[in-house]
Amino acid sequence: MMLDQKMLFDEVRELVTRSCLTISPDAQKLLEQALSKETNETAQSMLKTMLENLKLAQEKNKPVCQSPGFPTVYISFGNTTLPGNIKEAFQTALVEATKAGLMRPSIVHPLTRKNSGDNSGPGVPNFEFDYNPGQDYLEMIISFKGCGAELGNYMEIFTTVKLGKDLAGLKKKIVETIVNAGGKPCPPFVVGIGIGGQMDVACKLSRKAVSTRRWDDENPDELYGSLEKELLEQINSLGIGAAGTGGDTTALAVKIEGASTHTAIAPVAINFHCWPARRAGIRLYPDGKKEIIF
Repeated sequence: MMLDQKMLFDEVRELVTRSCLTISPDAQKLLEQALSKETNETAQSMLKTMLENLKLAQEKNKPVCQSPGFPTVYISFGNTTLPGNIKEAFQTALVEATKAGLMRPSIVHPLTRKNSGDNSGPGVPNFEFDYNPGQDYLEMIISFKGCGAELGNYMEIFTTVKLGKDLAGLKKKIVETIVNAGGKPCPPFVVGIGIGGQMDVACKLSRKAVSTRRWDDENPDELYGSLEKELLEQINSLGIGAAGTGGDTTALAVKIEGASTHTAIAPVAINFHCWPARRAGIRLYPDGKKEIIF
């Protein structure tokens, strides 16, 4: 089945609307689990408020968060032909959703700070295209990542020496970054870590890790998987807690994505994602089958 432009626009509008009014189910499940094991009364109250906010947003058809964050669209395709003008479809849907009150107009010129008034502008949304030979479906994921959380992000070009024995230097820098960010990234947050490539690759991987992976999955790479679990335990021992008021859960998950790099460097990007996982995705198959993601 080949999507015509109208069908494409309809699918994209649904994705954008869903990502404004809900968070992905895996993220909500982790929030509920955090509440069930929380021992700090203030943190319990914060987590209950977050979950109540999600319920009210869906009941009243209101945005989960007043800030739209910054949208990135991940397109994955293989044997299928890309339908119509995907970029135009998402750009139009963002403007329509803004005018409908589903998101606040927050996109501005980087230097003059002039606001477009409708979340339009060069580079918005950001697009990442991934061609996978043999893939028999078209996948589209839109992720709105809160920008207050961006203020705690960190990037460094490590060397082998800086990584340290048993990655002690890397682990220390990640935990230091969490401590320095404190409650600013709206905890309980998720930490995306990109490792490898050059600077641009590591940064893209850190965003992709928290935007396209389920927050409750397990990393198939043994080293990255064990590092995710170790870092999550260390971060949650800090006691920063929900909304930065103290508690048992500071991070819902740690997600690591890696790429090969040059022997002289080891780029590392640390990327915070606030608890509202505003993302939605679908897979469209040639026979007309549709699979909902997130």
